[in-house]
Amino acid sequence: MTDEAPKIQIDTDWKAQAQAEKERLAQKEQEKEAERSPEGRELPEADFRTLVGTLASQAIMGLGMRDPQSGKVMVDLEGAKFSIDLLGVLEEKTKGNINDEEIEELTQVLVELRNRFVQITQMIAQQAGAEGAIPGTPGTPGIPEIPGSPLDAGPEGAGSKIIQP
Repeated sequence: MTDEAPKIQIDTDWKAQAQAEKERLAQKEQEKEAERSPEGRELPEADFRTLVGTLASQAIMGLGMRDPQSGKVMVDLEGAKFSIDLLGVLEEKTKGNINDEEIEELTQVLVELRNRFVQITQMIAQQAGAEGAIPGTPGTPGIPEIPGSPLDAGPEGAGSKIIQP
């Protein structure tokens, strides 16, 4: 046996590899920054799910959105119907071209939005009948505002309940 100390092998390339990795990460961060909108917020991926979600969000807002200044719920049935109809067109035009998961998601969103639309329309009609107002386009004179929104359940969980007519 010899009393030689074990030799330490030093990888001289580790510094170069670490520097290259650091540069790759910096490049990825710059690319990510370039994809951000001018306001500095990151935009979601432009895909089928995002398209369905965007249209569904517009419909939900039209079905009842609380005005932050007055606290009253404003309903835009025409805008909501338009967004729901666009989702219907999307469903019809994409038949056979989307996967089962996307079909299921789109179908579920449409069923829920259509049900909410009918419920809101019935509530407005009932309120209009009780108040003697003429049903029509929300936001015009003579159209009652809904005192509580089916999409805004209050402190228990905003947006989690539907008030049945």
